[in-house]
Amino acid sequence: MSKTNKIIYWGSTVWLALGLTSAGIVQLIKMEEEVEVIMQLAYPTYILTLLGIWKLLAVIAILLPKLPLLKEWAYAGIFFNMTGALYSHLIHSEGAIDLFGATLLAPILLLVLTGVSWYYRPADRKLTSKLNPFVK
Repeated sequence: MSKTNKIIYWGSTVWLALGLTSAGIVQLIKMEEEVEVIMQLAYPTYILTLLGIWKLLAVIAILLPKLPLLKEWAYAGIFFNMTGALYSHLIHSEGAIDLFGATLLAPILLLVLTGVSWYYRPADRKLTSKLNPFVK
């Protein structure tokens, strides 16, 4: 792996981990603003606990060495979570969509960071053919 790719991988992964950790903590402590947003989206507030735990577990999975299958699941979970957040905000938006508002910018940024981190991950963090029955 080239030095440039390592910098891209670790830069995107650290920013992704920081973003997910802060979002997970905010959801676990049920910060007032987060509760308001989740209620505006017509979700029950108890979903915040589950989302917060999942985000923190995903951070642990992507930062731990090895465990490529767990990392694949974590990246997929982050992707599903962020696309779900985007979809929810788009469906429940009133009037014009503010692309640079916090409601859409955060999931878009985390989606981009997820894709970059996943794409540039080192070989020891990828599934190999012996671990993945779908790779020949």
